[in-house]
Amino acid sequence: MAEQGVTRKLAAILAADVVGYSRLMEKDETGTLEILRKHRRDVFDPAVAKHNGRIVKLIGDGALVEFASVVNAIECAVDIQRDMIVRNLAAPDNRRMAFRIGVHLGDIIVDGDDIYGDGVNVSARLEAIALPGGICLSQQALDHVNTHLDAQVIDLGEQQVKNIARPIRAYKIEIQAPSTAGTRATTPEPVAEEAAILDRPAVAVLPFTNMSGDIEQEYFSDGLTEDLITVLSAWRSFPVIARNSSFVYKGSAVDVKKVAGELGARYILQGSVRKSGNRVRITAQLIDASTNHHIFAEKYDRHLQDIFDLQDEITQTIAAIVAPQLELAEQRKSVEKKSINLDAWDYHRRGMAYLYQFDRDGNIQARNMFDQAIQVDPAYTQPYIGRAYSHQLDILSEFTDDREASIQALYHDARQAIALDDSDSMAHVMLCFACRWDRAHDLALTEARKAVRINPSNAFAHFLLGNILDLVGDPDAGIESIQKAIQLNPRDPRMHLMMSVLARVYLNARQYQSAVETASAAINRRADHPRAHVVLAISLGYLGRDEEAQAALSVCEFLSAGYARRWAELREYRDQADNAHIMDGLVHLEDMA
Repeated sequence: MAEQGVTRKLAAILAADVVGYSRLMEKDETGTLEILRKHRRDVFDPAVAKHNGRIVKLIGDGALVEFASVVNAIECAVDIQRDMIVRNLAAPDNRRMAFRIGVHLGDIIVDGDDIYGDGVNVSARLEAIALPGGICLSQQALDHVNTHLDAQVIDLGEQQVKNIARPIRAYKIEIQAPSTAGTRATTPEPVAEEAAILDRPAVAVLPFTNMSGDIEQEYFSDGLTEDLITVLSAWRSFPVIARNSSFVYKGSAVDVKKVAGELGARYILQGSVRKSGNRVRITAQLIDASTNHHIFAEKYDRHLQDIFDLQDEITQTIAAIVAPQLELAEQRKSVEKKSINLDAWDYHRRGMAYLYQFDRDGNIQARNMFDQAIQVDPAYTQPYIGRAYSHQLDILSEFTDDREASIQALYHDARQAIALDDSDSMAHVMLCFACRWDRAHDLALTEARKAVRINPSNAFAHFLLGNILDLVGDPDAGIESIQKAIQLNPRDPRMHLMMSVLARVYLNARQYQSAVETASAAINRRADHPRAHVVLAISLGYLGRDEEAQAALSVCEFLSAGYARRWAELREYRDQADNAHIMDGLVHLEDMA
Protein backbone atom coordinates (compact mmCIF):
# COMPACT_ATOMS: atom_id res chain seq x y z
CA MET A 1 0.00 0.00 0.00
CA ALA A 2 2.72 2.48 0.95
CA GLU A 3 4.34 2.18 -2.47
CA GLN A 4 1.01 2.92 -4.17
CA GLY A 5 0.62 6.22 -2.28
CA VAL A 6 -2.28 7.44 -0.25
CA THR A 7 -5.96 6.72 -0.94
CA ARG A 8 -9.23 8.25 0.23
CA LYS A 9 -12.37 6.45 1.31
CA LEU A 10 -15.48 6.73 3.48
CA ALA A 11 -15.21 4.89 6.81
CA ALA A 12 -16.68 4.76 10.29
CA ILE A 13 -14.11 5.76 12.90
CA LEU A 14 -14.31 4.96 16.62
CA ALA A 15 -12.09 6.95 19.01
CA ALA A 16 -11.81 5.97 22.68
CA ASP A 17 -9.85 7.02 25.75
CA VAL A 18 -9.76 6.51 29.51
CA VAL A 19 -11.32 9.14 31.80
CA GLY A 20 -8.81 10.73 34.20
CA TYR A 21 -5.94 8.57 32.92
CA SER A 22 -3.17 10.98 33.94
CA ARG A 23 -4.44 11.11 37.52
CA LEU A 24 -4.76 7.32 37.66
CA MET A 25 -1.19 6.91 36.38
CA GLU A 26 0.16 9.44 38.85
CA LYS A 27 -1.48 7.58 41.71
CA ASP A 28 -0.61 4.00 40.66
CA GLU A 29 1.25 3.62 37.37
CA THR A 30 1.74 -0.14 37.51
CA GLY A 31 -1.79 -0.90 38.69
CA THR A 32 -3.37 1.41 36.10
CA LEU A 33 -1.43 -0.17 33.22
CA GLU A 34 -2.41 -3.63 34.46
CA ILE A 35 -6.13 -2.71 34.58
CA LEU A 36 -6.03 -1.06 31.15
CA ARG A 37 -4.32 -4.07 29.56
CA LYS A 38 -6.92 -6.38 31.11
CA HIS A 39 -9.84 -4.30 29.78
CA ARG A 40 -8.27 -4.20 26.32
CA ARG A 41 -7.70 -7.96 26.34
CA ASP A 42 -11.09 -8.96 27.79
CA VAL A 43 -13.45 -6.23 26.52
CA PHE A 44 -12.09 -3.86 23.88
CA ASP A 45 -10.23 -6.19 21.51
CA PRO A 46 -12.94 -8.92 21.48
CA ALA A 47 -15.67 -6.32 20.77
CA VAL A 48 -13.66 -4.87 17.86
CA ALA A 49 -13.07 -8.35 16.41
CA LYS A 50 -16.74 -9.33 16.84
CA HIS A 51 -17.88 -6.30 14.83
CA ASN A 52 -15.20 -6.57 12.11
CA GLY A 53 -13.21 -3.52 13.09
CA ARG A 54 -9.50 -2.80 12.62
CA ILE A 55 -7.48 -1.28 15.45
CA VAL A 56 -5.42 1.35 13.66
CA LYS A 57 -3.40 2.52 16.65
CA LEU A 58 -3.17 2.41 20.43
CA ILE A 59 -1.68 5.53 22.03
CA GLY A 60 -1.31 5.37 25.81
CA ASP A 61 -4.89 5.32 27.07
CA GLY A 62 -6.41 5.99 23.62
CA ALA A 63 -7.45 3.87 20.67
CA LEU A 64 -8.46 4.54 17.05
CA VAL A 65 -10.54 1.88 15.25
CA GLU A 66 -11.73 1.74 11.62
CA PHE A 67 -14.97 0.03 10.48
CA ALA A 68 -16.43 -0.47 7.02
CA SER A 69 -19.93 -0.21 8.54
CA VAL A 70 -21.09 2.54 10.90
CA VAL A 71 -23.67 0.11 12.33
CA ASN A 72 -20.81 -2.18 13.36
CA ALA A 73 -18.88 0.74 14.86
CA ILE A 74 -21.78 1.84 17.07
CA GLU A 75 -22.72 -1.70 18.10
CA CYS A 76 -19.08 -2.23 19.08
CA ALA A 77 -19.11 0.96 21.18
CA VAL A 78 -22.34 -0.07 22.93
CA ASP A 79 -20.97 -3.55 23.70
CA ILE A 80 -17.78 -2.06 25.18
CA GLN A 81 -19.63 0.39 27.44
CA ARG A 82 -22.19 -2.18 28.60
CA ASP A 83 -19.44 -4.64 29.51
CA MET A 84 -17.54 -1.89 31.35
CA ILE A 85 -20.61 -1.06 33.48
CA VAL A 86 -20.79 -4.66 34.68
CA ARG A 87 -17.04 -4.93 35.29
CA ASN A 88 -16.97 -1.68 37.27
CA LEU A 89 -19.92 -2.76 39.42
CA ALA A 90 -17.97 -5.85 40.44
CA ALA A 91 -14.66 -4.02 41.00
CA PRO A 92 -13.44 -2.19 44.12
CA ASP A 93 -13.34 1.62 43.85
CA ASN A 94 -9.59 1.78 43.20
CA ARG A 95 -9.83 -0.72 40.30
CA ARG A 96 -12.59 1.01 38.32
CA MET A 97 -11.95 2.59 34.95
CA ALA A 98 -14.28 4.44 32.56
CA PHE A 99 -14.00 4.97 28.79
CA ARG A 100 -15.29 7.79 26.61
CA ILE A 101 -16.11 6.93 22.97
CA GLY A 102 -16.79 9.03 19.87
CA VAL A 103 -18.06 7.65 16.53
CA HIS A 104 -18.13 9.48 13.17
CA LEU A 105 -18.71 8.51 9.55
CA GLY A 106 -16.49 10.55 7.27
CA ASP A 107 -13.79 10.82 4.66
CA ILE A 108 -10.37 9.48 5.65
CA ILE A 109 -6.92 9.30 4.08
CA VAL A 110 -5.28 5.85 4.16
CA ASP A 111 -1.48 5.84 4.20
CA GLY A 112 -0.14 2.34 4.68
CA ASP A 113 -1.59 1.05 7.95
CA ASP A 114 -2.34 4.54 9.24
CA ILE A 115 -5.32 6.84 8.64
CA TYR A 116 -5.74 10.61 8.77
CA GLY A 117 -8.22 13.28 7.80
CA ASP A 118 -11.46 14.88 8.83
CA GLY A 119 -13.15 11.60 9.76
CA VAL A 120 -10.42 10.89 12.30
CA ASN A 121 -10.38 14.42 13.72
CA VAL A 122 -14.15 14.62 14.23
CA SER A 123 -14.37 11.24 15.98
CA ALA A 124 -11.60 12.32 18.38
CA ARG A 125 -13.45 15.57 19.21
CA LEU A 126 -16.71 13.70 19.78
CA GLU A 127 -14.93 11.37 22.18
CA ALA A 128 -13.68 14.38 24.16
CA ILE A 129 -17.23 15.64 24.86
CA ALA A 130 -18.69 12.24 25.77
CA LEU A 131 -19.50 11.57 29.42
CA PRO A 132 -17.60 8.89 31.36
CA GLY A 133 -19.01 5.55 30.22
CA GLY A 134 -20.76 7.33 27.34
CA ILE A 135 -20.86 7.39 23.53
CA CYS A 136 -21.08 10.50 21.33
CA LEU A 137 -22.16 10.28 17.66
CA SER A 138 -22.01 12.72 14.77
CA GLN A 139 -25.04 13.56 12.63
CA GLN A 140 -23.50 11.60 9.75
CA ALA A 141 -23.12 8.47 11.89
CA LEU A 142 -26.68 8.72 13.22
CA ASP A 143 -28.19 9.23 9.75
CA HIS A 144 -26.80 5.86 8.62
CA VAL A 145 -27.73 3.88 11.71
CA ASN A 146 -30.98 5.31 13.11
CA THR A 147 -33.26 2.48 12.04
CA HIS A 148 -30.79 -0.15 13.30
CA LEU A 149 -30.18 1.39 16.73
CA ASP A 150 -31.86 -0.24 19.74
CA ALA A 151 -31.07 2.56 22.20
CA GLN A 152 -32.29 6.01 23.17
CA VAL A 153 -30.48 8.86 21.40
CA ILE A 154 -30.37 12.41 22.81
CA ASP A 155 -29.63 15.44 20.64
CA LEU A 156 -26.80 17.52 22.15
CA GLY A 157 -27.07 20.31 19.59
CA GLU A 158 -24.24 21.89 17.63
CA GLN A 159 -20.85 21.75 19.31
CA GLN A 160 -17.89 24.04 18.68
CA VAL A 161 -14.89 21.72 19.07
CA LYS A 162 -11.15 22.26 19.11
CA ASN A 163 -9.31 22.71 15.79
CA ILE A 164 -12.46 22.28 13.65
CA ALA A 165 -13.88 25.52 12.29
CA ARG A 166 -17.44 24.33 11.63
CA PRO A 167 -19.83 23.33 14.44
CA ILE A 168 -20.44 19.58 14.83
CA ARG A 169 -23.95 18.28 15.49
CA ALA A 170 -23.61 15.68 18.25
CA TYR A 171 -25.80 13.03 19.88
CA LYS A 172 -25.35 10.80 22.88
CA ILE A 173 -26.52 7.21 23.29
CA GLU A 174 -28.17 6.24 26.56
CA ILE A 175 -26.40 3.06 27.68
CA GLN A 176 -28.40 0.49 29.64
CA ALA A 177 -26.48 -2.14 31.58
CA PRO A 178 -27.22 -5.76 30.61
CA SER A 179 -29.29 -7.66 33.14
CA THR A 180 -26.91 -9.60 35.39
CA ALA A 181 -27.50 -11.41 38.62
CA GLY A 182 -26.47 -9.51 41.69
CA THR A 183 -25.74 -6.27 39.88
CA ARG A 184 -27.73 -3.25 38.84
CA ALA A 185 -27.11 -0.37 36.47
CA THR A 186 -25.87 2.78 38.08
CA THR A 187 -24.72 6.19 37.00
CA PRO A 188 -21.00 6.46 36.19
CA GLU A 189 -18.77 5.87 39.19
CA PRO A 190 -18.76 9.14 41.18
CA VAL A 191 -15.00 9.65 41.26
CA ALA A 192 -14.78 9.31 37.47
CA GLU A 193 -17.75 11.65 37.01
CA GLU A 194 -16.22 14.28 39.29
CA ALA A 195 -12.88 13.96 37.48
CA ALA A 196 -14.66 14.47 34.16
CA ILE A 197 -16.36 17.61 35.44
CA LEU A 198 -13.00 19.04 36.50
CA ASP A 199 -11.61 18.28 33.02
CA ARG A 200 -14.18 20.57 31.34
CA PRO A 201 -13.74 24.31 30.63
CA ALA A 202 -14.27 26.26 33.85
CA VAL A 203 -16.36 29.36 34.58
CA ALA A 204 -15.22 32.20 36.85
CA VAL A 205 -17.63 34.83 38.16
CA LEU A 206 -15.80 38.07 38.97
CA PRO A 207 -17.24 40.37 41.67
CA PHE A 208 -20.04 42.48 40.21
CA THR A 209 -19.33 46.21 40.55
CA ASN A 210 -21.50 48.19 42.95
CA MET A 211 -22.77 51.16 40.90
CA SER A 212 -25.17 52.43 43.57
CA GLY A 213 -22.85 55.19 44.77
CA ASP A 214 -23.25 53.87 48.32
CA ILE A 215 -20.46 51.86 49.95
CA GLU A 216 -23.08 50.40 52.29
CA GLN A 217 -24.57 48.54 49.31
CA GLU A 218 -21.30 46.69 48.68
CA TYR A 219 -22.64 43.64 50.51
CA PHE A 220 -25.55 43.50 48.03
CA SER A 221 -23.40 43.30 44.88
CA ASP A 222 -21.03 40.85 46.60
CA GLY A 223 -24.00 38.77 47.70
CA LEU A 224 -25.41 38.63 44.19
CA THR A 225 -22.01 37.49 42.88
CA GLU A 226 -21.73 34.75 45.49
CA ASP A 227 -25.27 33.57 44.77
CA LEU A 228 -24.46 33.33 41.05
CA ILE A 229 -21.38 31.22 41.89
CA THR A 230 -23.49 28.95 44.11
CA VAL A 231 -26.31 28.52 41.59
CA LEU A 232 -23.89 27.90 38.71
CA SER A 233 -22.13 25.24 40.77
CA ALA A 234 -25.46 23.50 41.24
CA TRP A 235 -25.57 22.61 37.54
CA ARG A 236 -22.83 20.00 38.19
CA SER A 237 -21.86 20.12 34.50
CA PHE A 238 -18.70 22.24 34.51
CA PRO A 239 -16.25 23.45 37.15
CA VAL A 240 -16.90 26.86 38.73
CA ILE A 241 -13.95 28.71 40.27
CA ALA A 242 -14.34 29.27 44.01
CA ARG A 243 -15.52 32.56 45.49
CA ASN A 244 -12.29 33.29 47.36
CA SER A 245 -10.23 33.18 44.17
CA SER A 246 -12.67 35.26 42.12
CA PHE A 247 -12.86 37.95 44.79
CA VAL A 248 -9.10 38.57 44.61
CA TYR A 249 -9.94 40.79 41.63
CA LYS A 250 -12.57 42.88 43.43
CA GLY A 251 -12.15 46.58 42.72
CA SER A 252 -9.45 46.05 40.08
CA ALA A 253 -9.41 46.73 36.36
CA VAL A 254 -8.90 43.29 34.86
CA ASP A 255 -7.37 41.87 31.70
CA VAL A 256 -9.82 39.05 30.99
CA LYS A 257 -7.28 36.85 29.21
CA LYS A 258 -4.76 37.24 32.05
CA VAL A 259 -7.36 36.58 34.75
CA ALA A 260 -8.61 33.51 32.92
CA GLY A 261 -5.05 32.17 32.77
CA GLU A 262 -4.47 32.82 36.48
CA LEU A 263 -7.73 31.14 37.48
CA GLY A 264 -7.60 28.29 34.97
CA ALA A 265 -10.97 29.34 33.50
CA ARG A 266 -12.17 29.65 29.92
CA TYR A 267 -15.34 31.66 30.57
CA ILE A 268 -15.47 34.88 32.59
CA LEU A 269 -18.75 36.39 33.85
CA GLN A 270 -18.59 40.00 34.99
CA GLY A 271 -21.11 42.77 35.48
CA SER A 272 -22.49 45.54 37.66
CA VAL A 273 -25.36 46.17 40.07
CA ARG A 274 -27.25 49.40 40.71
CA LYS A 275 -29.79 49.24 43.55
CA SER A 276 -32.19 52.13 44.05
CA GLY A 277 -35.17 51.83 46.36
CA ASN A 278 -37.07 48.69 45.42
CA ARG A 279 -35.57 48.51 41.92
CA VAL A 280 -32.35 46.87 40.77
CA ARG A 281 -30.48 47.14 37.47
CA ILE A 282 -27.99 44.40 36.65
CA THR A 283 -25.70 44.15 33.64
CA ALA A 284 -23.97 40.86 32.90
CA GLN A 285 -21.56 39.78 30.20
CA LEU A 286 -20.02 36.39 29.52
CA ILE A 287 -16.65 36.37 27.75
CA ASP A 288 -14.88 33.43 26.13
CA ALA A 289 -11.32 34.22 27.21
CA SER A 290 -9.84 31.90 24.58
CA THR A 291 -11.07 34.28 21.86
CA ASN A 292 -11.79 37.41 23.95
CA HIS A 293 -15.26 37.48 22.37
CA HIS A 294 -18.42 38.49 24.24
CA ILE A 295 -20.78 35.52 24.07
CA PHE A 296 -23.67 37.44 25.56
CA ALA A 297 -24.28 40.80 27.21
CA GLU A 298 -27.58 41.65 28.85
CA LYS A 299 -29.12 44.41 30.95
CA TYR A 300 -31.88 43.58 33.43
CA ASP A 301 -34.20 46.12 35.12
CA ARG A 302 -36.27 44.38 37.76
CA HIS A 303 -38.17 44.79 40.99
CA LEU A 304 -36.05 43.79 43.98
CA GLN A 305 -38.45 40.96 44.79
CA ASP A 306 -37.54 39.34 41.44
CA ILE A 307 -33.83 39.06 42.29
CA PHE A 308 -33.91 35.29 42.84
CA ASP A 309 -35.73 34.55 39.57
CA LEU A 310 -33.20 36.80 37.83
CA GLN A 311 -30.29 34.80 39.30
CA ASP A 312 -31.79 31.64 37.82
CA GLU A 313 -32.35 33.33 34.45
CA ILE A 314 -28.72 34.46 34.22
CA THR A 315 -27.26 31.12 35.28
CA GLN A 316 -29.52 29.14 32.93
CA THR A 317 -28.31 31.28 30.02
CA ILE A 318 -24.68 30.69 30.98
CA ALA A 319 -25.15 26.95 31.48
CA ALA A 320 -26.80 26.57 28.07
CA ILE A 321 -23.76 28.25 26.47
CA VAL A 322 -20.99 26.58 28.47
CA ALA A 323 -22.29 23.00 28.48
CA PRO A 324 -24.84 22.52 25.68
CA GLN A 325 -23.71 18.94 25.17
CA LEU A 326 -25.18 17.91 28.49
CA GLU A 327 -28.76 17.34 29.51
CA LEU A 328 -28.63 20.36 31.79
CA ALA A 329 -32.06 19.92 33.27
CA GLU A 330 -30.99 16.44 34.39
CA GLN A 331 -27.50 17.47 35.49
CA ARG A 332 -28.64 20.35 37.67
CA LYS A 333 -28.90 19.59 41.35
CA SER A 334 -32.43 18.35 41.95
CA VAL A 335 -33.82 20.59 44.64
CA GLU A 336 -37.27 22.02 45.13
CA LYS A 337 -37.07 25.76 44.67
CA LYS A 338 -38.19 27.46 47.87
CA SER A 339 -39.40 31.02 48.17
CA ILE A 340 -36.92 33.22 50.04
CA ASN A 341 -37.84 36.20 52.16
CA LEU A 342 -35.92 39.20 50.79
CA ASP A 343 -35.29 40.65 54.26
CA ALA A 344 -33.86 37.32 55.45
CA TRP A 345 -31.63 37.18 52.36
CA ASP A 346 -30.45 40.74 53.07
CA TYR A 347 -29.53 39.91 56.69
CA HIS A 348 -27.74 36.75 55.51
CA ARG A 349 -25.68 38.63 52.91
CA ARG A 350 -24.70 41.27 55.47
CA GLY A 351 -23.66 38.45 57.80
CA MET A 352 -21.44 36.87 55.14
CA ALA A 353 -19.74 40.22 54.54
CA TYR A 354 -18.85 40.37 58.25
CA LEU A 355 -17.82 36.69 58.28
CA TYR A 356 -15.26 37.24 55.51
CA GLN A 357 -13.37 39.66 57.75
CA PHE A 358 -12.04 36.50 59.45
CA ASP A 359 -11.61 38.13 62.85
CA ARG A 360 -13.28 37.87 66.27
CA ASP A 361 -15.36 41.05 65.97
CA GLY A 362 -16.49 40.19 62.45
CA ASN A 363 -17.60 36.77 63.66
CA ILE A 364 -19.72 38.30 66.42
CA GLN A 365 -21.34 40.78 64.01
CA ALA A 366 -21.94 38.01 61.47
CA ARG A 367 -23.71 35.83 64.02
CA ASN A 368 -25.97 38.73 64.95
CA MET A 369 -27.00 39.12 61.30
CA PHE A 370 -27.60 35.38 60.89
CA ASP A 371 -29.74 35.38 64.04
CA GLN A 372 -31.90 38.15 62.57
CA ALA A 373 -32.21 36.32 59.24
CA ILE A 374 -33.40 33.18 61.04
CA GLN A 375 -35.87 35.20 63.10
CA VAL A 376 -37.37 36.63 59.90
CA ASP A 377 -37.45 33.27 58.06
CA PRO A 378 -36.77 30.16 60.20
CA ALA A 379 -37.07 27.93 57.09
CA TYR A 380 -34.22 29.65 55.18
CA THR A 381 -31.21 27.31 55.07
CA GLN A 382 -28.34 29.70 54.37
CA PRO A 383 -28.25 31.64 57.71
CA TYR A 384 -27.86 28.33 59.58
CA ILE A 385 -24.90 27.47 57.34
CA GLY A 386 -23.44 30.94 57.88
CA ARG A 387 -23.85 30.67 61.64
CA ALA A 388 -22.29 27.20 61.59
CA TYR A 389 -19.36 28.66 59.65
CA SER A 390 -18.90 31.30 62.36
CA HIS A 391 -18.68 28.55 65.00
CA GLN A 392 -16.14 26.73 62.82
CA LEU A 393 -14.01 29.89 62.64
CA ASP A 394 -14.29 30.30 66.42
CA ILE A 395 -12.79 26.83 66.86
CA LEU A 396 -10.18 27.06 64.11
CA SER A 397 -8.92 30.54 65.04
CA GLU A 398 -9.23 30.01 68.80
CA PHE A 399 -11.75 32.88 69.14
CA THR A 400 -13.81 30.80 71.57
CA ASP A 401 -13.28 30.41 75.31
CA ASP A 402 -15.41 27.25 75.35
CA ARG A 403 -14.31 24.93 72.56
CA GLU A 404 -16.78 22.16 73.43
CA ALA A 405 -19.73 24.58 73.43
CA SER A 406 -18.66 25.86 69.99
CA ILE A 407 -18.47 22.29 68.65
CA GLN A 408 -22.00 21.59 69.90
CA ALA A 409 -23.28 24.86 68.40
CA LEU A 410 -21.64 23.88 65.10
CA TYR A 411 -23.36 20.48 65.24
CA HIS A 412 -26.73 22.12 65.96
CA ASP A 413 -26.67 24.61 63.09
CA ALA A 414 -25.24 22.13 60.56
CA ARG A 415 -27.92 19.56 61.38
CA GLN A 416 -30.64 22.21 61.21
CA ALA A 417 -29.41 23.27 57.75
CA ILE A 418 -29.42 19.66 56.53
CA ALA A 419 -32.91 19.12 57.95
CA LEU A 420 -34.08 22.09 55.85
CA ASP A 421 -32.13 21.16 52.70
CA ASP A 422 -30.22 17.89 52.53
CA SER A 423 -28.99 18.80 49.02
CA ASP A 424 -26.84 21.75 50.13
CA SER A 425 -23.15 20.89 49.83
CA MET A 426 -22.00 23.48 52.39
CA ALA A 427 -24.42 22.16 55.01
CA HIS A 428 -22.63 18.80 54.81
CA VAL A 429 -19.25 20.57 54.90
CA MET A 430 -20.23 22.17 58.22
CA LEU A 431 -21.43 18.88 59.70
CA CYS A 432 -18.16 17.32 58.55
CA PHE A 433 -16.24 20.00 60.46
CA ALA A 434 -18.22 19.27 63.62
CA CYS A 435 -17.50 15.54 63.32
CA ARG A 436 -13.85 16.27 62.59
CA TRP A 437 -13.40 18.35 65.76
CA ASP A 438 -15.29 15.68 67.69
CA ARG A 439 -12.91 12.95 66.38
CA ALA A 440 -15.87 11.16 64.73
CA HIS A 441 -13.68 10.28 61.74
CA ASP A 442 -16.02 7.90 59.89
CA LEU A 443 -18.97 10.29 60.12
CA ALA A 444 -16.74 13.15 58.99
CA LEU A 445 -15.61 11.14 55.96
CA THR A 446 -19.22 10.31 55.04
CA GLU A 447 -20.25 13.98 55.19
CA ALA A 448 -17.22 15.15 53.20
CA ARG A 449 -17.97 12.65 50.45
CA LYS A 450 -21.61 13.75 50.37
CA ALA A 451 -20.53 17.38 50.03
CA VAL A 452 -18.29 16.58 47.04
CA ARG A 453 -20.90 14.35 45.41
CA ILE A 454 -23.57 17.06 45.69
CA ASN A 455 -21.30 19.79 44.28
CA PRO A 456 -18.08 18.71 42.54
CA SER A 457 -17.15 22.41 42.15
CA ASN A 458 -17.08 22.98 45.92
CA ALA A 459 -13.37 23.59 46.55
CA PHE A 460 -13.99 23.74 50.30
CA ALA A 461 -15.52 20.24 50.18
CA HIS A 462 -12.58 18.78 48.21
CA PHE A 463 -10.13 20.38 50.65
CA LEU A 464 -11.98 19.03 53.68
CA LEU A 465 -12.29 15.57 52.11
CA GLY A 466 -8.53 15.52 51.58
CA ASN A 467 -7.96 16.57 55.18
CA ILE A 468 -10.22 13.81 56.53
CA LEU A 469 -8.81 11.14 54.21
CA ASP A 470 -5.38 11.89 55.64
CA LEU A 471 -6.63 11.67 59.23
CA VAL A 472 -8.21 8.24 58.61
CA GLY A 473 -5.02 6.85 57.06
CA ASP A 474 -5.27 7.47 53.31
CA PRO A 475 -2.90 10.39 52.69
CA ASP A 476 -2.40 9.56 49.00
CA ALA A 477 -6.11 10.06 48.33
CA GLY A 478 -5.98 13.11 50.58
CA ILE A 479 -3.26 14.69 48.44
CA GLU A 480 -5.35 14.17 45.30
CA SER A 481 -8.44 15.80 46.87
CA ILE A 482 -6.52 18.84 48.12
CA GLN A 483 -4.93 19.27 44.70
CA LYS A 484 -8.45 19.33 43.21
CA ALA A 485 -9.40 22.01 45.74
CA ILE A 486 -6.41 24.12 44.67
CA GLN A 487 -7.37 23.64 41.01
CA LEU A 488 -10.84 25.04 41.77
CA ASN A 489 -9.56 27.80 44.06
CA PRO A 490 -6.14 28.81 42.70
CA ARG A 491 -6.04 32.42 43.99
CA ASP A 492 -7.52 32.03 47.48
CA PRO A 493 -5.95 34.68 49.77
CA ARG A 494 -5.80 31.98 52.45
CA MET A 495 -3.89 29.59 50.17
CA HIS A 496 -1.13 29.40 52.79
CA LEU A 497 -3.56 27.51 55.05
CA MET A 498 -4.44 25.03 52.30
CA MET A 499 -0.78 24.50 51.52
CA SER A 500 0.17 24.02 55.16
CA VAL A 501 -2.46 21.26 55.43
CA LEU A 502 -1.23 19.72 52.16
CA ALA A 503 2.30 19.78 53.60
CA ARG A 504 1.02 17.94 56.69
CA VAL A 505 -0.57 15.31 54.43
CA TYR A 506 2.72 14.84 52.56
CA LEU A 507 4.45 14.47 55.95
CA ASN A 508 2.01 11.74 56.97
CA ALA A 509 2.52 10.03 53.60
CA ARG A 510 6.26 9.99 54.43
CA GLN A 511 6.89 12.08 51.30
CA TYR A 512 9.26 14.34 53.22
CA GLN A 513 10.75 16.26 50.29
CA SER A 514 7.28 17.15 48.99
CA ALA A 515 6.31 18.18 52.53
CA VAL A 516 9.35 20.48 52.72
CA GLU A 517 8.62 22.06 49.34
CA THR A 518 4.92 22.59 50.10
CA ALA A 519 5.49 23.96 53.62
CA SER A 520 8.13 26.32 52.22
CA ALA A 521 5.68 27.51 49.56
CA ALA A 522 3.08 28.15 52.28
CA ILE A 523 5.63 30.17 54.28
CA ASN A 524 6.58 32.17 51.18
CA ARG A 525 2.93 33.17 50.84
CA ARG A 526 2.54 34.08 54.51
CA ALA A 527 5.34 33.62 57.02
CA ASP A 528 3.43 34.22 60.26
CA HIS A 529 1.44 30.96 60.37
CA PRO A 530 3.13 28.53 62.81
CA ARG A 531 1.63 25.30 61.38
CA ALA A 532 3.70 25.46 58.20
CA HIS A 533 6.90 26.00 60.22
CA VAL A 534 6.37 22.99 62.49
CA VAL A 535 5.55 20.73 59.52
CA LEU A 536 8.66 22.05 57.77
CA ALA A 537 10.77 21.39 60.87
CA ILE A 538 9.61 17.80 61.37
CA SER A 539 9.94 16.98 57.65
CA LEU A 540 13.49 18.37 57.53
CA GLY A 541 14.31 16.32 60.62
CA TYR A 542 13.17 13.11 58.94
CA LEU A 543 15.40 14.01 55.98
CA GLY A 544 18.37 14.34 58.34
CA ARG A 545 18.68 18.09 57.78
CA ASP A 546 18.74 18.79 61.50
CA GLU A 547 20.27 22.26 61.44
CA GLU A 548 17.59 23.56 59.05
CA ALA A 549 14.94 21.74 61.08
CA GLN A 550 16.06 23.47 64.28
CA ALA A 551 15.88 26.85 62.55
CA ALA A 552 12.31 26.18 61.35
CA LEU A 553 11.26 25.03 64.83
CA SER A 554 12.75 28.20 66.35
CA VAL A 555 10.64 30.35 64.02
CA CYS A 556 7.53 28.38 65.01
CA GLU A 557 8.26 28.98 68.70
CA PHE A 558 8.92 32.66 68.06
CA LEU A 559 5.53 33.01 66.35
CA SER A 560 3.61 31.08 69.02
CA ALA A 561 5.39 29.74 72.09
CA GLY A 562 4.54 26.09 72.69
CA TYR A 563 2.56 25.76 69.45
CA ALA A 564 4.57 22.80 68.08
CA ARG A 565 4.03 20.74 71.23
CA ARG A 566 0.31 21.68 71.43
CA TRP A 567 -0.19 20.67 67.81
CA ALA A 568 1.57 17.32 68.19
CA GLU A 569 -0.42 16.58 71.34
CA LEU A 570 -3.73 17.04 69.53
CA ARG A 571 -3.17 13.49 68.24
CA GLU A 572 -5.67 14.04 65.42
CA TYR A 573 -4.96 10.84 63.49
CA ARG A 574 -7.13 7.77 63.93
CA ASP A 575 -4.08 5.50 63.67
CA GLN A 576 -1.88 5.98 66.74
CA ALA A 577 1.18 5.10 64.64
CA ASP A 578 0.57 8.28 62.62
CA ASN A 579 0.26 10.33 65.82
CA ALA A 580 3.50 8.78 67.07
CA HIS A 581 5.18 9.65 63.77
CA ILE A 582 4.44 13.35 64.36
CA MET A 583 5.41 13.27 68.04
CA ASP A 584 8.61 11.28 67.46
CA GLY A 585 9.73 13.76 64.82
CA LEU A 586 9.16 16.67 67.19
CA VAL A 587 10.79 14.98 70.20
CA HIS A 588 13.88 14.27 68.10
CA LEU A 589 14.26 18.00 67.43
CA GLU A 590 13.48 18.99 71.03
CA ASP A 591 16.12 16.58 72.34
CA MET A 592 18.72 18.21 70.11
CA ALA A 593 17.98 21.73 71.34
